[in-house]
Amino acid sequence: MVLAMTQPMISAIICTHNRADYLGAAIDSLLRQTYGSYEVIVVDNASTDGTKGVIDERLPHPKLTYVYEGTLGLSSARNRGAAVSQGEILAYLDDDAEASPQWLAALAKVFVAHPQVAIAGGYVSLIWPPGETAPRWLSPALAECLGAYDLSATVQAITQAGQTPRGLNYAVRKDFLQSVGGFDPQLGRVGKNLLSNEELHLTQQALQAGLEVLYVPDAKVAHNVSPERLHHRWFLRRSWWQGISECYREHLTDQLNGQRLRNRCLSLLRGLGKSIKYWRDPALRFDNLVYAYGQLGYILSGLRYLLASPPNSAP
Repeated sequence: MVLAMTQPMISAIICTHNRADYLGAAIDSLLRQTYGSYEVIVVDNASTDGTKGVIDERLPHPKLTYVYEGTLGLSSARNRGAAVSQGEILAYLDDDAEASPQWLAALAKVFVAHPQVAIAGGYVSLIWPPGETAPRWLSPALAECLGAYDLSATVQAITQAGQTPRGLNYAVRKDFLQSVGGFDPQLGRVGKNLLSNEELHLTQQALQAGLEVLYVPDAKVAHNVSPERLHHRWFLRRSWWQGISECYREHLTDQLNGQRLRNRCLSLLRGLGKSIKYWRDPALRFDNLVYAYGQLGYILSGLRYLLASPPNSAP
């Protein structure tokens, strides 16, 4: 049973790898929070750029702690941050995001008001690079790949893991995270690969345990869109890794089978068909091509898992 708290201590955690250009603004946004009882932990995940210098400029600050994690991987860094944290609530902010001043206060409010909430996250807007706007070929669905997240203007219960809060704006009760062994290190980005779904997997575990997951619109974060993400190839690569991530998660939970693989083959064909159908619409055309490419990533990954599995023994 998760107990209600008054003014819970929150650990705001940034895990960073070679994002010195954005990191300072992320840290500063946390040091300006209106909430009273919190600490800021920056986990340097084997960075080789000017990350340490950015953090040193803000030390010694009474709320700020620097931690180095040499094992490359976002989940490893997140687990390291959790291990050194003092808070009952762990609020994760990406190193290229900026939290609104009331971010932690909004999150704390729902965790106190709803004792069965294990996970909460909020609204995410996008910050375009200077002089840039959304490309014509960017559909609303692909904008979500950049982090955009808006379910409604009111607090919403999330009942499907696929609606999970974005990892760049993601808070979890520490005792729940510990009870499931932390973030799965086989999921989450490692270096430049785009493996993901670690938050989705954690959200799924919370829902299966009968706990609550909430969308909190007042817990606002803005996500910087880096210039390299304004190219077609980034979305194709991300979709490919999304397919691999979904396949691994299903393999992990023993849901992967031949029927699911067949369904993905049909999804691949549907995506290709729609990309042809909407060929004159650059946003819908590319959206469906990206979708199809992700299905291909899932299929090839699933074949490797199924072919490597020993056949069931005869009864």
